[in-house]
Amino acid sequence: MPSIHLLPDLLINQIAAGEVIERPASALKELLENSLDAGATEIAVQLEGGGIKSLRVRDNGCGIDKEQLALALMRHATSKIASLDDLQRVASMGFRGEALASMAAVAQVTLTSRTAEAAHAWQVEALDGSLTEAAPAAHAQGTSFEMRELYFNTPARRKFLKSENTEFAWCEETFKRIALSRPDVAFSLQHNGKTKWQLASQDLSQRIKAILGSEFGQYAVTVERKIGPLHLYGIAALPAYSRSTRDEQYFFINGRFVRDKVLMHAVRQAYQDILHHQRHPAFVLFLDMPPEQVDVNVHPAKSEVRFRESQGIHQFVFHGLQDALSATMQETTATPASTSQEHVEARPSFTPTEQQRIPFGAAERQATYRVWEAQSQALETPSVGWVEQSDTHQSSSQTNDGYRFAQPILQNTEHPLGYALGQLSGIYILAQNQQGLIVVDMHAAHERIVYERLKTAFDAQQMPTQQLMIPVTFGADALDIATVEEEQQALQKLGFELAPISTSTLAVRAMPAMLKQSHAEAAAREVLHELRDFGASRALTERRNELLATLACHSAVRANQQLSIPEMNAILREMEQTERADQCNHGRPTWFQVTLAELDAMFMRGQ
Repeated sequence: MPSIHLLPDLLINQIAAGEVIERPASALKELLENSLDAGATEIAVQLEGGGIKSLRVRDNGCGIDKEQLALALMRHATSKIASLDDLQRVASMGFRGEALASMAAVAQVTLTSRTAEAAHAWQVEALDGSLTEAAPAAHAQGTSFEMRELYFNTPARRKFLKSENTEFAWCEETFKRIALSRPDVAFSLQHNGKTKWQLASQDLSQRIKAILGSEFGQYAVTVERKIGPLHLYGIAALPAYSRSTRDEQYFFINGRFVRDKVLMHAVRQAYQDILHHQRHPAFVLFLDMPPEQVDVNVHPAKSEVRFRESQGIHQFVFHGLQDALSATMQETTATPASTSQEHVEARPSFTPTEQQRIPFGAAERQATYRVWEAQSQALETPSVGWVEQSDTHQSSSQTNDGYRFAQPILQNTEHPLGYALGQLSGIYILAQNQQGLIVVDMHAAHERIVYERLKTAFDAQQMPTQQLMIPVTFGADALDIATVEEEQQALQKLGFELAPISTSTLAVRAMPAMLKQSHAEAAAREVLHELRDFGASRALTERRNELLATLACHSAVRANQQLSIPEMNAILREMEQTERADQCNHGRPTWFQVTLAELDAMFMRGQ
């Protein structure tokens, strides 16, 4: 049995680099944060080969003393914290003391710096864990860090890096996030000798306009809320500027860009009553709070956080954003109910619950929200191509001013949800069973049907795919292109075949057979942004349900889509065979039962 021994420092740093320095963009993030911690007001970034060949960051910060240059490149060496108490109230961007040592272990590194008191700059170089002695160099006050040939000494790891364009796209996104977080700092970015970004010191609205475009500002409201030590501020777009993807969502806590479930849920709730649930809000929001109330030491990348009082933070953000949106739109937005509930029955149950067996007055109140939601979903009316069934239980039918009716012939072996009578206002299916009248929200019901089918196919790794005779093309940004290049395996698992056909255009060549071709672009965008925001591993595991539910929503029948009687009956039959079909993917009911006795009471029959 091999004996236990200590690993060499170089190997330890190379192991750490695989987690801390995943790609050039990871290194760029750490270096930019170090520059901000040093008090820099001007930061220049120069990249070659997407940052793989060379990545250089130069700032005018406080600089590093000659005696500490070598120490800065050593593992667990930092000026940011000194005790557990410091760790529990970290206010700086960096603090772990891992990043520079990791870079020095897997790349050729040169560190040059000069303090205000020094007569000239000093420079050290690192290669394969060896450091040179500090030597004089020419440099203004501040620091330059250059990293060349990332992973040159670990070729197996270097193979995981993507193309130059892909890596640059991720570096550019990292640059934009940092630049948004500090509009008071001037930033510049060059790639292969060409200037890509030149941002002067400016106020927040100017910086947002410079990075996200003037249209964002035209359709945005100012968010400002302060209670005690909590301060929420920034800009949030109105529903008119809603997006098909989450590409313009930036949330910063104490200046640090984060992705947090608590915050995103609060944002979704604030928009829930005014934004169609297939659209995504755009925002740049900042939350300043006591450092001891948020744990940033959750992951080496420091983009995930954990709040001490998550419920309080959720409500603070929700109400702050909701108030800003409500004041501008001159309407009161009610706090939406939670939609996180989900039944756990193994098979669908079609015995009406107390909520589904309701008197007319309560049903009318429920319908108020349903009608508004359906109207907001009435964006298009594609043909129904997924129904292949017919039903012989219908006789004559007629259409009259949006009401589609048929004469059902009920049998003793009637299905629980009965047989379709017609379609009401292009929103509801009206059906008759032995108990009376069934009212079905056709979009919600079909959404659940498709969702359960997608889950079954995905879990069985048998996602049926259809090739498109004419590929669907759409404009894409650099990160979308990069995601397609590096996540082909995940896309195939989800039933998509995507390929770049230019530097700004993607083509959908195949997609899941359960989805509609008319929604190919929207579905592809959702998948790409889920993969790019969370990575394939998280998207296909812990976020699997949310991703598949979004795809199902894109494929479900729409409000104002006219269905034939056989198509309506096909939905009813599929509901009877689908798990949890009595609720949609968002927790709302898909159908209601009004009994004959309740109808008799409404018309005072027998009184």
